[in-house]
Amino acid sequence: MADPIRPLKLKLESFNNLTKTLSFNIYDIAYAPSEQAQKEYIAYIDEAYNAERLKSILTEVAHIIGANILNIAHQDYDPEGASVTMLISELPLSEEPLNPEAPGPLPELHHRQARVHPDAVVAHLDKSHITVHTYPESHPDNGISTFRADIDVSTCGKISPLRALNYLIHTFESDIVIIDYRVRGFTRDVKGTKHYIDHKINSIQNFVDKPTLNRYQAIDVNVYQENIFHTKLMLKEFKLDNYLFGVKETELVPADTKAVPQRLKHEMSEIFYGTNIVRVN
Repeated sequence: MADPIRPLKLKLESFNNLTKTLSFNIYDIAYAPSEQAQKEYIAYIDEAYNAERLKSILTEVAHIIGANILNIAHQDYDPEGASVTMLISELPLSEEPLNPEAPGPLPELHHRQARVHPDAVVAHLDKSHITVHTYPESHPDNGISTFRADIDVSTCGKISPLRALNYLIHTFESDIVIIDYRVRGFTRDVKGTKHYIDHKINSIQNFVDKPTLNRYQAIDVNVYQENIFHTKLMLKEFKLDNYLFGVKETELVPADTKAVPQRLKHEMSEIFYGTNIVRVN
C-alpha cells in the first residue's frame, strides 16, 4: 500500500497549468441585546481586525504556500473597515509539489472567536490571488449578530493553498467553518498525458490537525471524479458566555437564560446545514 502522504511525482512537459482554489467561509455568532452593544461589538471587531493585522495574516499565508511578496499596500478607513493589497510571485520550487496530505503549520498564537468587520483584502500571485471579504449581519428583533469572512486562496502551478488551511483555521477560529477546494484545468507530462491533479487528497479534513478536528462536528461532501472537495465544521462545545457581547450570563433575566442559547444554537444549525429550520417553542 502506498504511503498516503507521499506526493505524486510528475515530470512535466513545461509549466504546471493546474489552478488550485481554496475557499473557506467562517461564521461567528454573537448575542448583542441592545443597539449600543451592537455598535460596541462592531468597534471591537474593527480594532481587532485592522489592516495591519490582516496584512500580517496574508503575509504568513504567502510564506506558508511558498510565495514571494513583491509589494504590499494597506489602508484603514474612517469610520471603519480596512483593505490590503499584495503583489506576489511564486518562489523557485523543487520538482515535487509541497502538498502532502497532512496538516500544515500552526500559528504561534491561537485567537479564540476572531470576529471580523466589512473590509477587503486582495493579493495577486502571478496568475493567482488571495482575497478576504467580511460581512456583518444581524437579526432585527432577537439580538443575534452573525459575522462572515470569505477567504479565497487561488494558486497556479505546483504550490497548493491547502498547506495554509491549518494556519487559517486557527487564526480565524470560529463557530462554523465551511471549506471548498477545487483543482481545475490540467498539466501535461513529458509523454503528453494530461494530469488533472498533482497531489493526493481524500478529504480536506486530512489537512487539519487532529486536536482541532476533535473540537468540531465535521461533514464531507466530495465529488472525487471532478476534484471537488467540500467540508463543513461546527463547534461541538457550547458555552453561553463565549457568545454574549455587552451582557454576562449572570445578568440575563430568567426567560433569556433559556431563550438566548436556543436562538444561538438555532442560528448555528441553519448556517451549518444551509437551510431554514422551523423553531418549535
